[in-house]
Amino acid sequence: MDVVKKTAYGVDFVIWGLENQEKVHYAMPLRHMIGDSFSYMKEYNEIAARNKKDKNFASSDEFLSNLRKTDRLHPVISLCVYYGEKEWDGPFTLTDMLEVPDKLKILVSDYKMNLLQIRDSESLSFHDSDVDTVFDVSRSIYERNYDKINTVYRHKSISSELGVVIGAITESQKLIDHALASEGKGGQVNMCSALEELEQQGIQKGIQEGMQQGIAANIRTCKTFHISKEAAVKNIMKEFALSEEEANEYMKKYW
Repeated sequence: MDVVKKTAYGVDFVIWGLENQEKVHYAMPLRHMIGDSFSYMKEYNEIAARNKKDKNFASSDEFLSNLRKTDRLHPVISLCVYYGEKEWDGPFTLTDMLEVPDKLKILVSDYKMNLLQIRDSESLSFHDSDVDTVFDVSRSIYERNYDKINTVYRHKSISSELGVVIGAITESQKLIDHALASEGKGGQVNMCSALEELEQQGIQKGIQEGMQQGIAANIRTCKTFHISKEAAVKNIMKEFALSEEEANEYMKKYW
């Protein structure tokens, strides 16, 4: 876990585990189950050691387990915050990772994962306004919704620290540079000027993605009609103004 904290609820507490994930992890439910189990085992060992030291057992059953009948562990809640741009297509529960015959499903213990996706967090509201801003702006950048950013944030400034966080989440180096440059000017990022850089970066990324899709489609068409690799290379070099080296790299990727 990246962060583990205890949160008080009255005289009790809950153990929170936080995992920050940039890429989809196809074993995340298993990772959460193991991490939570270690947390439970740690607390069990602490209680058992205390009971053994105090010899505080009322029966042989309590002595055998080193737990009194009234002893209780504290709940562990793990949360995976996924800030990747593409939608999470990995498992959400342990059983999503298993091949289980239908007849045995009722016998298999499951373990669910708590997942929070930034790209799908519009319905969430946070008490901390800075967290709310990070989620809202990052989500809008992923959606290429620059009209919303323009409407809501054009006349607002955010701290350079928040600007760096949003830039890191969305892999926007221009926003990070803009935020770092603003530190010497009061430490505030003017979204009016940052917006133009964000939009231009989005346009460039869209052009690049569109070009890659076109090249992939062209190569697949050549392969379908049994056109030779050599001819396909010459074709995409001509159609997309690529060097022979670049064309061959695309051939390795999409042929």
